[in-house]
Amino acid sequence: MANFYTSRPWKNKRTRILKRDEYCCRECKRYGKHTEATTVHHINPLLNRPELRLTNWNLLSLCSKCHDKMHNRINDKLTALGLYWVDKMKIFDTKVSPPT
Repeated sequence: MANFYTSRPWKNKRTRILKRDEYCCRECKRYGKHTEATTVHHINPLLNRPELRLTNWNLLSLCSKCHDKMHNRINDKLTALGLYWVDKMKIFDTKVSPPT
């Protein structure tokens, strides 16, 4: 997966997502703060859902501080905040079964 982050498709998509979000951290924006976004985060982790690697709704512009809050940096599992965003974006996920 390391090669993915140096690929032209990722670099182009990353730039488009940052522009889409006006280079503003979307997590900080939820709280009325304007912080420059420097990272594009995969809401559904790349290792778990590689098919979503370039899907717009699965990508989120974040500042580095908020990005660090999305993952447990010891085991790289999503934190409660990371899981919040996964749950929030399920509406766009075609693999999620409709409620019964």
